Amino acid sequence: MRYDGSHIYPCMSKVAAIIPALNEEKTIGGVVRTLKSSPFVHEVIVVSDGSTDHTAQEATAAGADAVQVLSTRGGKGNAMAYGLTRTDAPIIFFADADLKRLNVDHIRAILEPVLEGKRAMNVGLRDRGRFWTWPAKFLPLIGGERALRREVFDNIPGHLRQGFKVEIAMNAYCRANNLSYGYVVMPGIGIVRKMEKFGVLRGFVEYIKMWIAVGKAMFEVRLARHLLRRKT
Repeated sequence: MRYDGSHIYPCMSKVAAIIPALNEEKTIGGVVRTLKSSPFVHEVIVVSDGSTDHTAQEATAAGADAVQVLSTRGGKGNAMAYGLTRTDAPIIFFADADLKRLNVDHIRAILEPVLEGKRAMNVGLRDRGRFWTWPAKFLPLIGGERALRREVFDNIPGHLRQGFKVEIAMNAYCRANNLSYGYVVMPGIGIVRKMEKFGVLRGFVEYIKMWIAVGKAMFEVRLARHLLRRKT
């Protein structure tokens, strides 16, 4: 019998997990099943963002409560926003579709500070080994695994939800409105690396492109930070 987290948090808000996915048929099933097994997650929504493989079918087979198929690719931020239209949950848990070794303890560790009201948003910092995890704490929090109050995403202007701007804008929204946010390290978790997806050479190029895009996104969000302040 599946129980929920109300025995720990009697007034616990509904939590919806949203997974934006693009051609992740090999890993999406495991991510969905883990989220479904968490006592803190009430529903799991997968948004297949123009996938050309069996991502949607694998998500359905794994027990996702809703699987939305977008015929054309609109980008991660667009898929995240679409997922929110399918739920009224006040607490959102975003997760990437290419995770490996995600478990219910990771989910709980990310969600607890938000459920307890200590943070408006909490981000999962992926385990990169002893050498790389420590410096990662000082880099921009762009991790795809994060729990947040719904307002953090809902109040991000549409043009700041594109590419890496979506994660950086959520961080900036919290700072602009004096909302507490932070991170927790997720031991043992991993993702399908770009080298695995594209090969060594192209994977290396993709990582360079990614960090260039992150730098550009930080600059663009900083220029638009006045748009992130709540109107009083």
